[in-house]
Amino acid sequence: MYIPRMNRQKQHGFTLYELLITLLVIGIVLTLGIPNLSDFTRNSRITGTANDLHSSFMVARSEAARAKTSVTICASFDPFGAANCDEGASFNDGWIIFVDINGDITRAGTNENVLRAHPKVDDNIDIVTNNGATYFSFAANGLGRGNVDGPAFEKATICDERNNIVTAGGSSAARLLVVTPVGRSTVVRDKVAIDNAGGAC
Repeated sequence: MYIPRMNRQKQHGFTLYELLITLLVIGIVLTLGIPNLSDFTRNSRITGTANDLHSSFMVARSEAARAKTSVTICASFDPFGAANCDEGASFNDGWIIFVDINGDITRAGTNENVLRAHPKVDDNIDIVTNNGATYFSFAANGLGRGNVDGPAFEKATICDERNNIVTAGGSSAARLLVVTPVGRSTVVRDKVAIDNAGGAC
C-alpha cells in the first residue's frame, strides 16, 4: 500500500537566539565605533580649520611676491560683505586676504581687492592667537612686515573642548600654526611644542 510523504514547508526567518546574537554584535560594534567616529569628526574639523588658515597665509605670501605689493590677512566680522579688518574681531569670526597697497592694515579704495575670504569657524573650535593678534602683513617681496598696527600674528592654537591632549594617534588634539617673521607658516601637532608655545584654548 502506498503512503504519500507529508509535504514539509521550509521555514524562513531568524530564530530568537539568532536575533539576540545579531543584536548583541550590533551593540558591541556601536559601543566601540561611535566614540571613535566622534573623535574622527572632531579631528577632521580641527584639521580642516588649521589647513584653511595655513593655506591662507601661503596664498597671501605668494600673492605679495607675485604682484609686488603688500598683502594683508586679517580678522573680519563680515568677510563676504563689507570685508574689512574689524577692530574687536578675531580669527574665529572669519578672515580676509586683501591687497594692502598703502600697507596700513585697512582695506580702502577700489584697488585694495579681496583675494580670499573665509567664513566664521565652527562654534566648537577656538582659534587663540598671540596677544590677541588679528593680522599679518606681507611686504612686496613676500616677507613679513612685522608689527605694523599692534602685535602681528606669530602663532595660533586651534582646538576644541579637548584642548591639548594626546589622541589615539599619539599627536595632540589641538593644532599650532606658527608663522615666522619672514612669513613662513607651518602646522604643529606635537603636544609638548604646543605646551611650550603657551597653547591653551
